[in-house]
Amino acid sequence: MVRGGCGVLTRWTGLLSCLAVAGCTTPVHMPVTTPGPAVEHAPQQMPAEVLRVAHALFEVPAGGSGWAFFQLPGKAFAPFEPVSRLGRPALQVQADRSVSMLRQRFEPGLPAVDVLQFSWKVDALPDGADLKDASATDAPVRILLAFDGDRSRWDARAHRLSELSRLLTGEPLPYATLSYVWSREDAPESVLHNPRTDRIRKLVVDSGVAHLGQWRDHRRDVRADFIRAFGEPPGPLVAVAVMTDTDNTASRLQAWYGALRLRQASTAP
Repeated sequence: MVRGGCGVLTRWTGLLSCLAVAGCTTPVHMPVTTPGPAVEHAPQQMPAEVLRVAHALFEVPAGGSGWAFFQLPGKAFAPFEPVSRLGRPALQVQADRSVSMLRQRFEPGLPAVDVLQFSWKVDALPDGADLKDASATDAPVRILLAFDGDRSRWDARAHRLSELSRLLTGEPLPYATLSYVWSREDAPESVLHNPRTDRIRKLVVDSGVAHLGQWRDHRRDVRADFIRAFGEPPGPLVAVAVMTDTDNTASRLQAWYGALRLRQASTAP
């Protein structure tokens, strides 16, 4: 299992950011501030209302570390704000050439994760974004699921990237990460490999501008999606996150995350 530190998913994402752009240091805890332009730093205390809404909106099995926000060093941070949109409670991000992440990890990992339901809404897409181009891999909304697994099955490149992650952050890469995304141009149900490592694969669930400004509700069979993306059953889930990023394309947009519900097979309705 991947253990310790400030969280596998945050550190792993920081590493990939450094490989794709430039520079890398260990991410630090980043709480939420009041709405406004993206900022580089924020107070150390997370507002209780934001934490309360996150726990109410994002329902995951017991045993997690609790929802927490993080900032990637060198990246502007756009805060999350509790709001109501079209009659729904939500967490809003006013992205401005920024990266915003809210994450929860599980130690030990959760076996047999089955059903994922989530909702999101965006008012625009990042200008020039291309999820297949390492220099333009922004997405207005993402749901990321990181899994443990048998690293002996990795190729040499994956082992090198994981060792680099360990040297830089003290932790290896997750075995595999499945990311649900809204793409600018890729067709829904497309599976895209991260341009830096195939241990991260993206499954497009929304695409294009036709549904901008609308709530989009999704229900996914995580096991089936993982098998389709990676060609093998998933191992234990070690982290889940929501993430909005517009830093590579220097874009501005608004995104909203509504209810999220993650279930293990034994409790899925």
